[in-house]
Amino acid sequence: MLFIAFAWIFVLLLGGGLALDQTLTGLVKSNFDYQLNYMLTAMVASAEIGPEGEVFFSRPLGDQRFMEPNSGLYWQISGQGHDEYPSRSLWDRTLKLKGDHFDNQPHIYDTKQFEGEPLRVIERSVILPGSNTSWQFAVAAARTDVDAQILRIRAILIWSFVVLGLGLIAMAVAQTYYGLGPLRRVRQAIARLREESGSQLTEPLPLEVQPLVLELNELLAHSERQAQEARTHAGNLAHALKTPLTVITNAATAHADDLADTVRREALVMRRQVDHHLARARAVGRRAIGQSRATLGDSVEAVVRAVERLYPDTRLDLDGNRDAQVAIERQDLDEVLGNLIENAAKYGGGSVFITMEATTSDTRYCDIWIEDDGMGIPEIARDQLFTRGARLDTGKPGTGLGLAIVRDVAELYGGSIALGESEDLGGLLVTLRLPRARVK
Repeated sequence: MLFIAFAWIFVLLLGGGLALDQTLTGLVKSNFDYQLNYMLTAMVASAEIGPEGEVFFSRPLGDQRFMEPNSGLYWQISGQGHDEYPSRSLWDRTLKLKGDHFDNQPHIYDTKQFEGEPLRVIERSVILPGSNTSWQFAVAAARTDVDAQILRIRAILIWSFVVLGLGLIAMAVAQTYYGLGPLRRVRQAIARLREESGSQLTEPLPLEVQPLVLELNELLAHSERQAQEARTHAGNLAHALKTPLTVITNAATAHADDLADTVRREALVMRRQVDHHLARARAVGRRAIGQSRATLGDSVEAVVRAVERLYPDTRLDLDGNRDAQVAIERQDLDEVLGNLIENAAKYGGGSVFITMEATTSDTRYCDIWIEDDGMGIPEIARDQLFTRGARLDTGKPGTGLGLAIVRDVAELYGGSIALGESEDLGGLLVTLRLPRARVK
């Protein structure tokens, strides 16, 4: 910000200074030229032709400097075939005029024909009454005073613009410093928050940074929830592994005959628990990456193709909007749908019906219905299925963690799962509700 401000201040002041310099020096030169032109006009008006064809003035010129030698103000009249008619101020010098052409209008130029005395000359060609000679009238004045005035003007401009530039730079620095003050206060508040192990920024801060503070508090709350989830997961995993480890330790201490079977059985239990918590941890990690997005039809069709290979005798029908997008990672969506559709094929009677983006009153969510024609589940036992390791049908292989993982993953993304009874097929109806992806 300061670099851009300094650059613009320099460019604008430089441009403005040059423009003002050209304007003021132009005015000084214009006024000087006007005075020379006035004197030249007075000379022409006063000039007459004498009896012998010479030029003389009918009345003396008003400026006394024309009478003082080397005064810095001179005039001269030249004509072909006639001697030069100079002012007394020229003394023994002569102006070298550009008399090789006829100037009907005044012609102004600078010359350095006098050493140490730069001149500004105005000349004009005139044919006087009673004469056929083209006379060159010229007035010359030393530029010393004009150049001194221009130097004074430029000195004043330079110092004024330097002071103005320094003042603007100081104001830009002060504005930037005080303008960014609220951010420094936020930084200090965050530092104190870290040192004091707080969880929210509660001290009053300026209105300009309140949106930032609100977002920061949301981020802190999100991080705290993630940390709490991690602690909970670690505690749950430790608690889940404690019992199998105790069984194995007791069997090893007692030198039990079925030690190998016990170790194998309890290791399988521990593996199921580890798989469950790893799946949940992966979902938490992917959710924290950013705004997730997955196309419902792509995931459902991929899972259906896999389930059809496992259960070739089961008929799976799809309906609904395949282009619907939900705010969940594709891998997690595949895992959730894989558990639900495989359960429907495994425990159903041979028919599974999947409806994508079922009709719902809340447009923020997308409902997926998975129905089968199996025996269904009594209402009193439905909540029990979401308990880790719970299984109603122990005659078929499984770990009892599928629905628990589905519920955990859905809740991590702000969704939910509910069990009901299918009106069309008569079996179980699983309603998976996931938040819709935001429109880009």
